[in-house]
Amino acid sequence: MASTSKLTRVGRVRNPNYKASGLKSYVSLMHKYKFAPTKEGPYFAGQKAHHQGKHGAGQKAGGKTTMQHVLQKKIAGDQTGDVPAEDSQNDSEYLCPVTIGTPGQTFTLDFDTGSADLWIWSTELPSSTTSGTKHTIFNPKNSSTFKNSSGSSWKISYGDNSSASGTVGTDNVTIGGLEIKNQSIELAKTLSTQFQQDSSDGLLGLAWGSINTVTPTAVQTPVENMISQGDIPQTSELFTANLGSYKDATDPDKGASFYTFGYIDTEALAGQTPSYTPIDNSQGFWMFNSTSAVVAGKTIQRANNTAIADTGTTLCLIDDSTCQAIYDAIPGGKYDSTQQGYIFPSSTTAAQLPVVSLAVGDQQFPIQVEDLGFADAGNGMTYGGIQSRGTMTFDIFGDVFLKSIYAIFDQGNTRFGAVSRSEPTQNTSVPPAASSTS
Repeated sequence: MASTSKLTRVGRVRNPNYKASGLKSYVSLMHKYKFAPTKEGPYFAGQKAHHQGKHGAGQKAGGKTTMQHVLQKKIAGDQTGDVPAEDSQNDSEYLCPVTIGTPGQTFTLDFDTGSADLWIWSTELPSSTTSGTKHTIFNPKNSSTFKNSSGSSWKISYGDNSSASGTVGTDNVTIGGLEIKNQSIELAKTLSTQFQQDSSDGLLGLAWGSINTVTPTAVQTPVENMISQGDIPQTSELFTANLGSYKDATDPDKGASFYTFGYIDTEALAGQTPSYTPIDNSQGFWMFNSTSAVVAGKTIQRANNTAIADTGTTLCLIDDSTCQAIYDAIPGGKYDSTQQGYIFPSSTTAAQLPVVSLAVGDQQFPIQVEDLGFADAGNGMTYGGIQSRGTMTFDIFGDVFLKSIYAIFDQGNTRFGAVSRSEPTQNTSVPPAASSTS
């Protein structure tokens, strides 16, 4: 039986280069989840011709052309165009240390419960990409435990044509005091501009392995390997997330932010008993029922509604009617079509902000009022942390929601658990455009 004595918290460190931008974060989510906005703004779902088949010199004519839905941008007048890379939030706000190889190299990765790939910068990238970079770059030749997975490849692509792809191998990976033997790692060989701009050295996916992109055969995620190799106790086949905030640096917990693997942190529970709800992992996500919300004391029924917990997302995205109800309850709150999002006066005090809670299963969890504001929107206004999910059929509970709970991702029992967290003071100051570490 696995021992928990060596298991430790994995610190989640704020990226000093991160610059908060509400609209850029929203554009990134439209790309990641391929949804179209339902509210007026500069971005919309257009159609583009996509040709598949043989083409070019010496090739027989053939193939077919289909129309694909793509995100486009209004430029001037009636003109439209593609969405440029700089319109997206291409950086991660929080990063976690992970050690790979023998001898071990430490990488700072984005832990993402909305994807299932473990990929890193590698020496397979062209020198034009790696030259002068501050990224830690993995050289498989320098690790005695690396083994190449011949014939396997991977590719992540989003709706803005951003992509990352490369080869696959196995090596030893250490997370939070736990060493995973022969974990599949995906070595980046190509990275589009959007991925190159991210401060992280790669990504560690914590979603279910069914959405892993390795072909011809998908590989197990780190958590799946922890379970199959018996690295964590059978009674604790889970990981947890305690997402803190730089806003809470002066509070007793100092805004502590961490993950645990293989155990529940009793200090984080703060004497509470977790509320659990079943997970529907058929789409690879941590999806659960969320059929009601409470805004300023008024309950909103949301029949058959579901949500996913996504640590790789900053904002919280919900249906339009509930979103409208939230900003109707904030003095001066309104929808701004130029920012394609809801905003409210930056002078709004904590006492003026409504208590907003969202259901996880049968239990309501209030969002800390300090997280209702996400970024400076200019002109004395703040871009809200809760926005429209557009044409998506489920909510995305990103960091804005997850900062208000201690989250338990119980993979062994296919369930999601949570207890409420509340800081003693609510810091509603306008989030800075340029961040600092905490």
